[in-house]
Amino acid sequence: MSWNDFHARGAVLQLVLERARVDPSDPGLFVDLPDIQKLFGGPDGVLLALEHRWTTHLAAKLDQAIEDGAPPNTAWNELTAEQPELRAILDRYARRSPSLRAAQHAERGMIGAHFNAQVHADDSGGLGGGRPESGAAAASPASESVVSRC
Repeated sequence: MSWNDFHARGAVLQLVLERARVDPSDPGLFVDLPDIQKLFGGPDGVLLALEHRWTTHLAAKLDQAIEDGAPPNTAWNELTAEQPELRAILDRYARRSPSLRAAQHAERGMIGAHFNAQVHADDSGGLGGGRPESGAAAASPASESVVSRC
């Protein structure tokens, strides 16, 4: 991918997010996007790029949640509040896109791995050791619900 293509892809993603800011349920979110076939291979490629953006940001927030001894749903809720348009697009189109659903399945695995890392760190007196919201307390239905919402 050339530098120009990289920037063009970013501009397309930004345009989709701007459209979603106005109306995330707009059926025209992916209409008349410049070079969508060349840059993404079609709307599904745009969705996968948006999912990649979400997952990258979520991974960083989950890492921070482990450091802070906070449950994974804290990271999810924080990111959803920061990027509501992105989350709305992914939620809306997951039903229609098998490739997006597959990527979100992998995301659930990442959330589970972060949760397990936190629990094991708590059990060994490591990260978050002893804080009431960490460890076993983080295994609440609220923590599990973040995985089921993905």
